[in-house]
Amino acid sequence: MLPEQSFQPLVPRCNTEYEPLRDVFLCEPKHMTIVDVINETQKHFKDENINVEKAMAQHKQFVDTLRKYNVNVHLLTPGEDRPEQVFARDIGFTIGDKVFIAGMSNDIRFDEQKVLKQELKNLGIDYIDLQGTNIEGGDVVVDGDHVFVGISDRTTEEAVDVLRGHLEGYEVVPIPFHPKYLHLDCVFNILSPKEALVFRGAMEEKYETVLAKHYDLIHVEEDEQFTLGVNVLSIGNKKVISLPINKNTNKELKKRGYEIIEVDITEIIKSGGSFRCCSMPIVRK
Repeated sequence: MLPEQSFQPLVPRCNTEYEPLRDVFLCEPKHMTIVDVINETQKHFKDENINVEKAMAQHKQFVDTLRKYNVNVHLLTPGEDRPEQVFARDIGFTIGDKVFIAGMSNDIRFDEQKVLKQELKNLGIDYIDLQGTNIEGGDVVVDGDHVFVGISDRTTEEAVDVLRGHLEGYEVVPIPFHPKYLHLDCVFNILSPKEALVFRGAMEEKYETVLAKHYDLIHVEEDEQFTLGVNVLSIGNKKVISLPINKNTNKELKKRGYEIIEVDITEIIKSGGSFRCCSMPIVRK
């Protein structure tokens, strides 16, 4: 008789946006639809809406790609009353060894956090619950002891102060930007200790100057910002998952030595998010 294996909890660790990705939460777009328009992209595609069968097939390709690169994908349980659940990044985020439950600004997304909490418990992961504040994971971008937090309609200055109280030893940097761009990671995304993608025009020049002090900013043009060229997912060792349609962004990254892994999720981005929005990293190392 084989000895019983003791349960080993998963230990969270995310210090950057670009170290090798090991464990991540995703959620299939099984019930994805545009119900109540909550961003500019959805407004554009409201009449066309989402082809769920196509979105599911594209999401499977994304999952398969991650697993091909030895990423452990933990799938959250989708629900009929959770049409935005594919965007797993928004409902939680990991900073260092701490996992946070986000405070969502739209009622349609409140129930998603219950599913995430249960999955975290199943993996033996403790969390800090920020519900009651307004702070969403798409606005939180981490690099070492710096945490950049987007300020707009979905994340408030007050919530940033609450987050700061949980992050001793970190410099938390608020970055206000125009709310039409939904989340900070749609206009700013860190790729390495020295480089980041940015969409010029989403924020006042003084905040872009703040980011330029830390990174060589790679500018994404307006048409490719709309197709979420900024919202790539780094999986480590300069490997980046990106949409094939964002040709100029991909070309620029290749020139800088990045390996571009092209995956088509154009059906999913109709609702306003791409690869980073669809993924909630738990472990990078």
